[in-house]
Amino acid sequence: MSERVYPDEPTGRFPEPPVRFEDAEGRDIEVRAYTGDEAEFEALVAMYEAFDPTDRAQGIPPNGESAVRSWLETILGGDCRNVVAWDGDDAAGHATLVRDDGSFELAIFVLQAYQGAGIGTRLIEALLAHGAATGVEKVWLTVERWNRPAVALYKNVGFETSDAESFELEMTARLVDSVEDEE
Repeated sequence: MSERVYPDEPTGRFPEPPVRFEDAEGRDIEVRAYTGDEAEFEALVAMYEAFDPTDRAQGIPPNGESAVRSWLETILGGDCRNVVAWDGDDAAGHATLVRDDGSFELAIFVLQAYQGAGIGTRLIEALLAHGAATGVEKVWLTVERWNRPAVALYKNVGFETSDAESFELEMTARLVDSVEDEE
């Protein structure tokens, strides 16, 4: 596989978390950076336990409580960036940036009962803003090409298709101007 190509221009600037809004269903949603609090962790475990297996893509989120816990411990720690959409004390969605060499891979999950209400857009915008504020320059993701709502969402927030050779699209975004560009 060839080296990833990233856009020259950074994405738009988005509001940093916490971000509060009313979703399309009238629910008061707040997107916050993950803090590592035990109650937050347990709420995420509960969200992923309730996740419909038919909505899993590329093997994630994993199935079963122990697999979910192990996976969350990996992506919520280290040099990862995470934001969670909250409906009160319930996790409605989660987005993460996982370090992959000099860039970060993006993954987003919105619980089925909250899909189609605008939460995914706000979740990604908050994650990209959080990433930019914490030094993330380049982000990539893969998405199944037939998942048109997701592809449209990624394009709307500034991702560009970098590889369309397989059944999945690879998309990339630059969050900040690169250091080399500023010299």
